[in-house]
This record gives sequence, C-alpha cells and structure tokens, in this order.
Amino acid sequence: MSDSAPQLRQFRVEIRANGLAHLVFDAPDRSMNVFTNAAIHELGEFCRWLAASSVRGVVIRSGKASAFCVGADLTELGSAYDVIVQSMPSARFNVAFDHFFPLSAAIRALETAGKPVAAAIAGLALGGGCELAMGAHYRVLVDVPSAALGLPESLVGLLPGAGGTQRLPRLVGLECALPVLLDGARLSGAAALDAGLVNEVVPPGEEIAAAEKWLLSKAVAQQLWDRSDWSPPSIRELDSVIGESRAKVLAASLGHYPAPLAILDCLQFGLPQCFDGAIRSEMAIFSHLIQRPEPRNMIQSLFLGKTDYDRRAKRGELPDFVGEVLAVVQAVLSENEKHRAALGATGFSRMADRPPPARRRAEPGYWVDDEIADGQRRAARAVLQEISVALTPMADRLSTHEQRLADYAAIRDVGYPAYLGGPFAFLGRLRLGDNKSGLSR
Repeated sequence: MSDSAPQLRQFRVEIRANGLAHLVFDAPDRSMNVFTNAAIHELGEFCRWLAASSVRGVVIRSGKASAFCVGADLTELGSAYDVIVQSMPSARFNVAFDHFFPLSAAIRALETAGKPVAAAIAGLALGGGCELAMGAHYRVLVDVPSAALGLPESLVGLLPGAGGTQRLPRLVGLECALPVLLDGARLSGAAALDAGLVNEVVPPGEEIAAAEKWLLSKAVAQQLWDRSDWSPPSIRELDSVIGESRAKVLAASLGHYPAPLAILDCLQFGLPQCFDGAIRSEMAIFSHLIQRPEPRNMIQSLFLGKTDYDRRAKRGELPDFVGEVLAVVQAVLSENEKHRAALGATGFSRMADRPPPARRRAEPGYWVDDEIADGQRRAARAVLQEISVALTPMADRLSTHEQRLADYAAIRDVGYPAYLGGPFAFLGRLRLGDNKSGLSR
C-alpha cells in the first residue's frame, strides 16, 4: 500500500527522512487545539493509514505554541447533549455511546497499530489531549510549569471518556490517579515523571529530538496493559480504596454531583477487565452520565459562563447586572435564614452545618425534586423558586450569554449550587414545566 499520507485539516502529517511520521495537531482558526468531531474523524483516518504504512514510528506534537490539546470542544458537546435528550428515552444510551466512543476507539487504534508512538508535549495536555498523550507508548514533557497533563472533566460534571479513567491508573497507580480524576489536579515536570505519567522531562526545544531518539532506538509498540504479564489490581484493593473515596465524595458533595461517583464506577468496573472491555465499560457509564442535567448545567455556567466572566473581569468591564443579580440572590437568602440547614443540604456552599449525605447514590433528578414529602426539600425548593422569580424581570432583558455569566457569578460569589446551573438556569427549568427528569431542556 502507498505510504502517501492522508490529507487532513485539523492535523497534518509530515514524513521525515529518518522514516518517522510527525502527526501535528494544528486546528485551523483556533488559538488552542481541541477535539472537534472533525478532529476525531481525522485521527481515526490517520490510524487506519498508520497500520498499513511502512513508517518506523510516529511523533505526536502540537503545531501551536499555546498548548498540546486542551480537550473537547464543549460547544459541540452541548449540541450533542441536545441531540441525545431529544431522542426517544429508549434510544438515548445508544445515541450517546455511538457519538462519543469514536475518540476512544481512535486512541485505541493508535496504540495498537503496530508502530511505536511518542508524544512530544510542550504545553497543556488536558482532557482529550491528556488521553491522546497517554495513548502514546512514550511521553516526553517539557520542563516548564505551563506544560502539564490533567483530566479536568469532573469539574464540569463529566468523566474522561476516551480511556482516561483506565490508562491513568494503569500508568501511575490508583492512589496517584484519584486527585487527577476527581479533583482536576495537574501533573507537570518532575511530579509527572516521578508518578510515571511521562517517561522523560527535557528543557524547552528538546522534546521532539528526545521523542525521535526513543523511536529510532529501543521503541516498543506495546502498552503495559497489553502485555501478557500485565496484572490488574485485586478486587479487594479496589473495594478498599474506592470505597473510602466514595465515602469522601458523598460527604463533600452530598451526592449532588454524579461525575465523581461515575468516575469511581469506571475504576471499579474497568480496572479488573481487559483493556478493550474496560474502555467500553467507561463509555457505557459516560453514556448514562451525559444524559443527566448536571453536566449540561455545569458546562454552561462553570465553563462558558466563567469564560465570559473572566474575560470581562480581566478588562475591568463586568456589567452592572452582575452586582444586581448577586444582590437579589443574597437578599432572598438573608430573608430565609431559617432555612439555612435546608439550603445547606441543597448544596449552597456558603451555608454552614450541612447535614449528612442525603442519599447514597446519584439518582435521576435533583435532591430538591419534591416527589418525597420531605420538609427540607420543600423548603429549599421554595427558596430556589423565590430567587428565580425575583430575577424574572432581569431574565426577560438579559441574553443567554449574559444569564450564563450571571449564573457563574452567583456560583462563585454566593455559593449557589453549581449542579443546578445558577438561578437563571433554574428559572429556565421552571419555565419549561419543571420536568422532573431534567432531560428535556
């Protein structure tokens, strides 16, 4: 078969005289690389070509000075959410699985194509970017604080669905992986090397040469977890470590945030399996999680809203309506001080003396849904409704972007529960007839 490289737009393929191919991630018209649907498709196309080519190995690197890859295109992810929840309930799982599994499949194809792959990482490798790097057989990291690897999906209500929950603990161990997976911790420099997440740390400008040197010398095109002597952790070890982590997550979150619990499920069910089974278990759990309202709310507020807020704040141009919204929320909370415990149970982070976890597992819908005749739930729900009703006149004059910005401000400065998305997001839910499943949004 011809070694003529595929013509790509999100990536480019450079064939070097030494027999190596460089896969350069350089998304057009973007300051940073992100995994769009187009980029995922192209990565799969490259892997099919790689398996049939005669190149000696591959260097994966970024064509941008800003970062290696900072993860998924969250705007496209929001559109995919809409498609999923607008499908028939019986079809949602398959729609989600089929839409999101291709990135996981492409990275798996990369590491099993029979050619050694080295990642040269000179900037941030987050989310899907970190998952792509972990799909390489060798990772070279530039020794500067701005070059780091991490999996921050839990911070926006999701989990790493392209093998992140499976490769990371297999590389660095379960205990080291948990802060990265659950808390969004990043590893750079010596910390990444000591953990085993990268194989080599070099000064800036030397990462490509180091990656090529490995490929041209003792490169082995096989991951640890694909070797015949690979041994998974014991069920007893998993039960102990994950059980302790689950208890801590529930105590901190009161069960309102399903993503950390779903991540722990991925670890518990995936790590004992062969790798191909493990990534399918991971995607099955992801496909249930993405149907829930919490990820949608958290992406809208903690990513899109936060981005707008930070941009305007940096320029000293925060609009006046932000202060107005915060004043309204704070006033309603002050008038309802008697419901402090109920609001704490709802997840208001500024409310002291929160009760024990209200539930052991995250179930569809929110804790404040009043299907159960519970005084705390009714009281908390009434306060949330009062806040949203008080903001109704402002909602009618603010754009969607402005509402998202204000929602983030309420989460940031007043402790409004992020899983609910903010007061305007909750108002939108009320206006849609308060669908208790939270899915038709």
